[in-house]
Amino acid sequence: MARADEEKSDLFQDQLNRLGEGHFLILCWCSVCEGESIKYNITNCFDDLKSAGVTRTKQTAMSMIDTLWALCYIDVRDERNRKNIYITSHGSKALQQLLASERFETKSSSFLEDMKS
Repeated sequence: MARADEEKSDLFQDQLNRLGEGHFLILCWCSVCEGESIKYNITNCFDDLKSAGVTRTKQTAMSMIDTLWALCYIDVRDERNRKNIYITSHGSKALQQLLASERFETKSSSFLEDMKS
């Protein structure tokens, strides 16, 4: 049993090590939106990634979203003609570890900034 837990921990660490800045930012922004009860959708995510200088294409944004979904770090739900993004408990754990590692800097979400003004 201890061996299986160690292997899970190694897998989780390997997954984290392969995440890039865009993945990190998506997790951050999803977390903040959920904390403020704001719906965060794929279009908002793409606009934020573009504004942060991470990507210029929606295809790349979708690739990052698909990766996070495949790792069970986010859920994507169809709600009222929008695909909203939600962080999962696994994604929260990943975000905590990424924040602690200080590998990436947080960047503001233009979507959230617009919502606050």
